[in-house]
Amino acid sequence: MNLPDLLPNEWRTALESHLDPAATADLGAFVAAAYAATPVFPPLPDLFTAYRLCKPADTRVVILGQDPYHKAGQAHGLSFSVQAGVRVPPSLRNVYKELAADLGAAAPEGGDLRGWATQGVLLLNAVLTVREGAAGSHANKGWEAFTDATIAALQDQPDRVVFLLWGSYARKKAALVTNPAHVVLEAGHPSPLNPRGFLGSRPFSAANKALADAGLTPIDWSRSASA
Repeated sequence: MNLPDLLPNEWRTALESHLDPAATADLGAFVAAAYAATPVFPPLPDLFTAYRLCKPADTRVVILGQDPYHKAGQAHGLSFSVQAGVRVPPSLRNVYKELAADLGAAAPEGGDLRGWATQGVLLLNAVLTVREGAAGSHANKGWEAFTDATIAALQDQPDRVVFLLWGSYARKKAALVTNPAHVVLEAGHPSPLNPRGFLGSRPFSAANKALADAGLTPIDWSRSASA
């Protein structure tokens, strides 16, 4: 499986100089074997949904999670998001709780966050696949270098990008953001298992302020997938 061939043209071009061909080939072989052997999420057609919905030049915010939801019917290629009609997971409920406390904004309808993605929010996980029922099962298989390359490509963008890094796994990426035009905002993971560190971090107002300070349009965080 040649992973770059599955990317939209803009992202394939942006990532080309940041990916090691041999490592990317090894990752592609692992991903192909994983999908062939056992249920893996997200479904293969949704693997690069985040990249399809948010071009490099349009990216204003990156929300970085750890890896996809590992139960059937949830993951569809956007970090923290679930498919329409699926019950909102506990981590996303905390995200919505913080959204209300931070901005007084209504949450999007359901758990489908495409309404954020289409505004320039790249909803990226550090690891893009997972075996059913086994959180973290595809960590340290090569995805980390792939998403490092994504961050490196965004550093080349002339306009400000705000990186929201939630949880220890995502926060490891902070050191990769060295362009002073960009902004990194770190917080704990929104999982209910981590009761402190996320709630009260006010990431949405901080991200919008950083965008406005750079003359960019803030995100309408209440926009649903159907808006």
